Amino acid sequence: MKKFYLLIFSIMLIISCKNEPNENAETDKKESISGQEFSEPSFTLAEANKLIELPLHCVGTAYPYKPGETLESKADLVEPIAVHPIFYGCFDWHSAVHGYWSMVSLLKQFPEMNKAAEVRKLLTEKITSENVATEVAFFEKPINKSFERTYGWAWLLKLSEELHSWNDPMAQQLAQNLRPLTNIIVLRYKQFLPKLNYPIRVGEHTNTAFGLTFAYDYAKTIGDLELQQLIEKRARDFYLDDKNCPITWEPSGYDFLSPCLEEIDIMRRVLPSEEFLAWLSDFMPQLADDNYHLKVGEVSDRTDGKLVHLDGLNFSRAWVFYGLAKQFSQYKHLENLANEHLAYSYSNLVGDSYEGGHWLGSFAIYALNTLHEK
Repeated sequence: MKKFYLLIFSIMLIISCKNEPNENAETDKKESISGQEFSEPSFTLAEANKLIELPLHCVGTAYPYKPGETLESKADLVEPIAVHPIFYGCFDWHSAVHGYWSMVSLLKQFPEMNKAAEVRKLLTEKITSENVATEVAFFEKPINKSFERTYGWAWLLKLSEELHSWNDPMAQQLAQNLRPLTNIIVLRYKQFLPKLNYPIRVGEHTNTAFGLTFAYDYAKTIGDLELQQLIEKRARDFYLDDKNCPITWEPSGYDFLSPCLEEIDIMRRVLPSEEFLAWLSDFMPQLADDNYHLKVGEVSDRTDGKLVHLDGLNFSRAWVFYGLAKQFSQYKHLENLANEHLAYSYSNLVGDSYEGGHWLGSFAIYALNTLHEK
């Protein structure tokens, strides 16, 4: 009998020891994901005066430059400005495009910026009919058919949309000047999307969901029903049956987009609200939890052009969370998570290495726009 009681005591002791760490772990988990409140980032004239320095610096910086085109012959060995008289700075073509978008977006919202006159002068000097014609000639070459597909395409349409929707005589003239290039990009989308059998689910430039999202916004703003309906169909084809997106696999080391969240961003646009919410509950049900947390992407070296991508990931995650929280009250709690992501990377933005500074401002501005848009 004595041995029996000793055995019972030993079993209870083992169970107690096993339970104690689990309880502590659960407590630690709750404390780590629900305690801290992050303040909503401001988007003021003072911030605009700082942010405008990033695109102003990079659009005029010809080198270093990373060309993305395929050379057809020795005749193509020319300086970037010869074929891209507008979008030659900012390290590469697409970064130059969203550098111009940044300037337009900031000027549109803060016309009293310190350098507003300088920005207006630059825009009118660069986005001319003649310069656009040279950019168009480059895109019309068959060998450049897939150039910047679809990331650069998406940003070009975002720039065009920003100009089109700005009730300003200068902006309307610039939109008209840019239209031949815009029309080519729209045509490229219409030709390419029906041929794409499978979506590209990566965290970098070729991510299909991101490319669809900006193009969809453009189509709705401009009233291009053909492009809008094509994107709606392709988004349904690609993503409607997706369930349980493995966001715990993210991020990859070079991500600046979240494959899971970018998919949410396009489906939020193309699906009616009720259908979208049902889809989202299957795709990422954990987002509905008030205590849901997603750790920020940590950057180890901001002088490394690939590793600094993770700052971009934090900004792009933030704009998806802001958009979702603003549209649906049941996801309001995601605003704090967006604030956390933005806070981690925003403080390093101005004065950072050119590796990040030549493009990250655009991502920060878009995230702030998403939060503060009416």
